[in-house]
Amino acid sequence: MTAPSTAPLTELADVIRSKNSGPYELTLDIIFTGQDQYDLVKRQRAINRALVAELYQVAVDDVSEPIFYDPAKAVKINLRRPLVSGNVGESDVYGAQQHGPLLAMRLPTP
Repeated sequence: MTAPSTAPLTELADVIRSKNSGPYELTLDIIFTGQDQYDLVKRQRAINRALVAELYQVAVDDVSEPIFYDPAKAVKINLRRPLVSGNVGESDVYGAQQHGPLLAMRLPTP
């Protein structure tokens, strides 16, 4: 039996970004290039709380359930910020540089 085909997220999505969702949370957005790829990820729940928690090395309870938005072929995930935005020691007040761990993600392909 052959292993399912996978590809890096960077080859499957037009947009991979992070931003603030208030001072206590980050939002991660992924907008897929193709409808078939988006449908497969949604159907298989290939992006889920456990995967995001592992990528970001946080507790699963710190990650919200992914929200799939069909018209945009997009998925949004919110996670608790390790430090409050603007707090002493916090290095990305806008949350715009927190998408890095997503770049290591590999997903099944149709």
